[in-house]
Parts: sequence; C-alpha cells; structure tokens
Amino acid sequence: MSDRVRWGVLATGGIAATFTADVQGLPDAEVVAVASRTEASARAFADRHGIARAYGSWAELVADDTVDVVYVATPHSAHHAAASLALKAGKHVLCEKAFTLNSREAKELVALARERGLFLMEAMWTYLNPVVRRLTELVRDGAIGEIRTVQADFGFAGDFAPGHRLRDPALGGGALLDLGVYPVSFAHLLLGEPDRIQADALLSPEGVDLNTGMLLGWDSGATALLSCSIVGHHPTAATVIGTAGRIDLPRDFFHPDHFVLRRAGAEPETITSGPGPQGLSGMQYEAVEVARAVRAGEPESPLVPLEGSLAVMRTLDAVRDRIGVRYPADL
Repeated sequence: MSDRVRWGVLATGGIAATFTADVQGLPDAEVVAVASRTEASARAFADRHGIARAYGSWAELVADDTVDVVYVATPHSAHHAAASLALKAGKHVLCEKAFTLNSREAKELVALARERGLFLMEAMWTYLNPVVRRLTELVRDGAIGEIRTVQADFGFAGDFAPGHRLRDPALGGGALLDLGVYPVSFAHLLLGEPDRIQADALLSPEGVDLNTGMLLGWDSGATALLSCSIVGHHPTAATVIGTAGRIDLPRDFFHPDHFVLRRAGAEPETITSGPGPQGLSGMQYEAVEVARAVRAGEPESPLVPLEGSLAVMRTLDAVRDRIGVRYPADL
C-alpha cells in the first residue's frame, strides 16, 4: 500500500457522495475510482468529486490495481454480491450497513474475507464516533452503575410509493434494515447479543415492515426498548439507564456531538467530542479506522468486530421472523 490509502467507491448515491467528501478531507487518503452500473452515472459522480477514473461496471473497479480498499455503498440488497466481488478480486472492503440482507449472507462474507486474508468491516459509523466511544468507556467504568434499560428509536414519515425500494421485499425494503439497524446495533454495543427477542410491526401490502417495535432481553436483567418507522416522525434519540444514573443522547443519536450524563446525586454533565474537521460528516472515522487496521495488517477492526456484525444480523433475522417479513434472498 502507498502512503495514501486509495479508495474505490462502488455506487453513486447520496451516502457514497458523503463518504467521498469525508475521505477527500483526510490528508492520507484519496478516492481514485468510482463505479456504477452505468458509465454515465459513474462519470457524472467522478466529475462532481474530482475522481480520476469512472467505471460502468463493478468488475472494472475491483480489477483496478490502484485501488486498495473498496467502499460498498449500494443498497443492502446488493451488499453481498458487491462485497464478494471485491474480496474475490483481492480488495479490502468497507461495506455499508445493514451489513447484508440476512445472517447467512453475512457469514458468507466473513468466511470469504478470512479465507482470503483480507480486511472487512461493516460501515457502522456510530461505533467509531468519538462521543459514542466516550459513552461506552463511561458505561464500562461504571459511571451509571449496571445497565437496566436501553431505549432507542429511528423513524421518519415518508411518502413512499409501492414501487419504491423501501416497499420492495426483493430489495430488503422496510424500516428495519434501513433504520432499525441503528437502535439494534446501539443496544448490541452496550449489552451484546440478546438472550430473548420479541417484536411487533405494521406491515405494508408488499410484506415489508413500516413501523416496528422490539423488546430485547438479557439474562443480566437488562432490557432494550427499540423502534423504527418509515411512517412516523420519531425523535431518533437514545437513553441508557443504569442503577446509578443515566445517559441521554439527543436527536440523531447514531452520530451525536454530545450527550448528557446524569449521575445520581450530581449535577448533569454535558460531554462533547469537541469540534471536528470543518465540513466533514463523521464518516471519516470509518476511513481512518480502515486505514489504521489495514496498515497494521489486522483482518478486522476491534471497534467494529465481525462477530458483532454477525450478531446484529442474527437479531435482525429474529425480529423479521417474529413480525413475518421474508425476503426472496432468505430462501
């Protein structure tokens, strides 16, 4: 690898644009190529972001010898195919969340990466956010005692026509994989994989979840109350409640710039990350961690471990089982 980590971006949607802008703000990284299903789309993206090469196929991108790491930014229905293609071509991979459509696909990706000795990480930027990392340190050190309840939600009301990808089971539609992955991952970060899972949902005529509530339980006595929706405006906030206090995360808990620590018998403390680099969204922390791990020869990140991503996918599978949502890829 050269001194600068060279990224290939696979897909040209909004999240790919945000990631590209963040990478280009780093001193030791650059986006050298982009691919889409059409050359016109890739070229338009490349021109907008000053990228040297644009490809009209995924295969051309992963064959580019100048690309060190492929960032998979497709809808999650294509994550397995795109990440597999990159790994088989010998590329390290950062793959957007939800990691895949189901735990079977996730296991196949992890097995492939380990077989090839390549780095693979789910792009769960929440885990790498400095504020969230500080929160987990405080919880681990007993700042609020033992966790008893985690509350988190993510939802908005959108006018999604029946043909929209969020209404299409073949594309992994519904609230759960697009939005619910955040509350579920947040609960996993703090408590690990749950021992019990209950869920209920409002389903669309196509059979995807529009509004989902989850109750997760652990043998420790902890519970998590989680929800996601594409038909209701949620606060998108989170609270961690312990035996000696609680932590409140504001709106957009999945990439916060502060939280409030409320210890029993003490004044509330507002904890911030400090100002970040101007103009960057927070996705740069993913690129920094990938570069660190790849340079160190690590096959995965200790901050976003593959076993954790597999556990989240198992929980999402279990929730879908409880609410009766099936995707063609499950068969």
